[in-house]
Amino acid sequence: MKIIDVIASPGLTGFYFDDQLAIKSGVEHDGFTYLGEPKTPGFKAVRQRGESISVMLILEDGQVASGDCAAVQYSGAGGRDPLFLAEDFIPIILGEIAPKLVGQELDSFRKLVDLVENSQRENGERYHTAIRYGVSQAILDGVAKAQRKTMTEVILEEYELPMVLEPVPIFTQTGDDRYENADKAIIKRAGVLPHALINNVETKLGKDGELLLDYVIWLRNRIMTLGGDDYRPVLHIDVYGTIGLAFEDNVERMVDYFIQLEKAADPLHLRIEGPMDAGSLEGQIEQLKALRVALKARGVKVEIVADEWCNTYEDIVKFVDAQAADMVQIKTPDLGGIQNTIEAVIYAKKYGVGAYVGGSCNETDSGGRTAVHVSLAARPDQMLAKPGMGVDEGYMIVHNEMNRTLAVLKRDRETRSRGAN
Repeated sequence: MKIIDVIASPGLTGFYFDDQLAIKSGVEHDGFTYLGEPKTPGFKAVRQRGESISVMLILEDGQVASGDCAAVQYSGAGGRDPLFLAEDFIPIILGEIAPKLVGQELDSFRKLVDLVENSQRENGERYHTAIRYGVSQAILDGVAKAQRKTMTEVILEEYELPMVLEPVPIFTQTGDDRYENADKAIIKRAGVLPHALINNVETKLGKDGELLLDYVIWLRNRIMTLGGDDYRPVLHIDVYGTIGLAFEDNVERMVDYFIQLEKAADPLHLRIEGPMDAGSLEGQIEQLKALRVALKARGVKVEIVADEWCNTYEDIVKFVDAQAADMVQIKTPDLGGIQNTIEAVIYAKKYGVGAYVGGSCNETDSGGRTAVHVSLAARPDQMLAKPGMGVDEGYMIVHNEMNRTLAVLKRDRETRSRGAN
């Protein structure tokens, strides 16, 4: 089955592009948006609509395989690629990517994605991570359609992975509406919650961490009230480096604070993502590792999750090799082609580091569904419900795709088993 054409269309994402640098500097909220001037190159406002590009492969038999190019909410921050706008990148996809794919046989996902992942433009630069991300989704979908298999099965076979017919825990994020949306996640019995978007010291963390501490106490009590005796989700909170800012990167003060958080969360297990932002890859690895070592020395079981400066497959390998974190977020759009996400999960698990197939609220339904197949095959510790910040929509997309796929795989296994007998 060959690709006979490639087309593209502009789209919207499930959230917005936000200028993280401006938000961290303390710009004022104005309804759903922000006042003040943007600080990150490419932004025209602190918050602007998220854009995507749907890439469609036309197959010989008339089938259409698709994937969505999208970038993360905080584009241009923490070493990431710049803002991704549809009008800027559709001409590149049609003019430079399409000729590489038209006429190709859809016989190998790994072979085809290499045509884009390892290519360079005339100026010597690689293609934007969002382009590689969306095109790789379309290729995986195309290979699955050509072989009449699920995307999960394609990954399992090409990477020689065992099939496990169990769901992967789903991590829901609340956005700024961290109380009402936490209720939604609890009612839906999400495996991991709430993210909580703690991205400002004064308004969300507290200058001594008191606001987050109060929130963890409330969240723990709310789970016990709404969830019942048989519901014990993992608490996973992203603090965007604000703990480091509040405690001036003093490791002992931060450990003391983590002890307070652990007590507040008990009996629930707690993960803290991005406790500090050192401003560089090397600095982040060094500081995260120092904090992790200090926590373990004092018997604190709160886990550290790497996010900022852990953007590419190569970055993830460095964090894992240094044992700098208990878990790495594998932020799917930042890694480019989804084959890098698959390989990052495999690598982290091999060396005993937790793997989290993340991504962004600023993706699309296509990215969410593809991440389900990646997760069912590669088996990370958790995956993100995406896109959006409303809980319901992203959780529905990911949860339902996971259950549909598991039902198909179980049916196929049972059918083969009956045939063998």
